[in-house]
Amino acid sequence: MATAHNRADKKDIAKVVLMPGDPLRAKYIAERFFADAILINDVRNMLGYTGLYKGKWMTVMGSGMGCGSMGIYSHELFNKYDCEMIIRAGSCGAYAQDLQLKEIIVADSCYSESSYAKTYSGFEGNIVYPDSSLSDELYRQAMQQGLQCRKGRIHTSDCFYYKKKENIEDLRDQKGCLGVDMESFALLHNAAIAEKRAAVLFTVSDLPQKKEKLSSIERERSFDGMIQIALETLWQHA
Repeated sequence: MATAHNRADKKDIAKVVLMPGDPLRAKYIAERFFADAILINDVRNMLGYTGLYKGKWMTVMGSGMGCGSMGIYSHELFNKYDCEMIIRAGSCGAYAQDLQLKEIIVADSCYSESSYAKTYSGFEGNIVYPDSSLSDELYRQAMQQGLQCRKGRIHTSDCFYYKKKENIEDLRDQKGCLGVDMESFALLHNAAIAEKRAAVLFTVSDLPQKKEKLSSIERERSFDGMIQIALETLWQHA
């Protein structure tokens, strides 16, 4: 069974999925961590692979950028391919002033001004939540691996570039957001509506207040700590 965005058959996609934003990071993960990886999707170059991690089948697939793209792929995975669990492993920009490049954040909630959820299901709120036990597992994995990690709220923005001044202080101090991405709100809302499980974690790739950031190659290939956390957590449910 294929869709307009995914050529895979249902049997080709595992019940648990790791979902970075960048399809090239999905390729890197498959080549670096999976045995017997098979390319299961390349429609629009949104690369997806299924392979064995420690003897269990998992799928890794890119989501693209923004709620619209994440909304398409996560909806199809949950509702067309019967996936039970998606963990987003992405990059984020920092709002909290004490965050460091490559520090890991496990989200315990997600705030957004996006109209995605209202358009998708009629949801009027602006805060959505991951599966709490799954988030706790991600955080425990980070602690066990001795990685620098914290839990907190993430902000999902529909815009990467702004013509108006972004109010980082309000988002940080009043809304409680540690950092910003562009996809998590859609994933977590889709999971809730589908009654499936999802969680999100990030590696800090940008410190906008300090004008520091990782290169595109670093974002593609230097997130092994975060990836290992997600894979170990998924492995328990595969």
